[in-house]
Amino acid sequence: MLYTRSNFNSASIEHRRRKTHIYTTNHTLTNTIAMNDPGLNTLLKWSIENSAVSETAEPTQPRTQLNPELLAQLMGGPSDADRMISYMQAIHDPSVDHENKGIAWDNFEQLVENLDNANNMEALKLWTPLVEKLESEDTQDREMACWCLGTAVQNNIKCQERALAVGAIPKVAKLCSDPDAGVRKKAIRVISSEVRNYQPALDEAVKYLPEEIVGDGKFDAEDMASVDIVVNGLRERSAKMA
Repeated sequence: MLYTRSNFNSASIEHRRRKTHIYTTNHTLTNTIAMNDPGLNTLLKWSIENSAVSETAEPTQPRTQLNPELLAQLMGGPSDADRMISYMQAIHDPSVDHENKGIAWDNFEQLVENLDNANNMEALKLWTPLVEKLESEDTQDREMACWCLGTAVQNNIKCQERALAVGAIPKVAKLCSDPDAGVRKKAIRVISSEVRNYQPALDEAVKYLPEEIVGDGKFDAEDMASVDIVVNGLRERSAKMA
């Protein structure tokens, strides 16, 4: 088709309109997806801030950081949730040797230091296999299970509630009298973290802790001095067992 000036301009305008519509639609869709996906939104912000244009300008505020979880997802690597499941499977796998179980325990504990990961244990169904190891015949398992549990419940009411619900407290209370000093130390740490500011857990703990420590069992979870009476009593008792 041979365009005259008038119909060429008309066709060109229509073409530009279509391109503008497509761009606007895609741009809107991208923004909508980004707003609905925090990870994608973070990636979008990071890419803009680190574009060639941005590199030539002085930054006026701290730049967005990509966390390891997001980077792992972008690169196709395992997420924290995947790793937590994998480590717990290794811990329960009889074919995994003692040294590698220890590494799996260390890695699991480091992951549950993150509040989101600790809170995700319920969805991943990791509470039961963790608590089961409190009764393991292996000293390393008992100690490391206490360590991970103590980390998860520290200043975390959601995990404190979950530990109570899955029956961890009676098992941990028993471990406060374990023959191994390392296990006792970690178990007492669990009690200390689990009962602070959470009265139901404290009430449950005094049912199973030695009577010589808890007496009439009247303690206030929101009174740190009251909680310390129990915790310090357990520590002194443990020291005498050494």
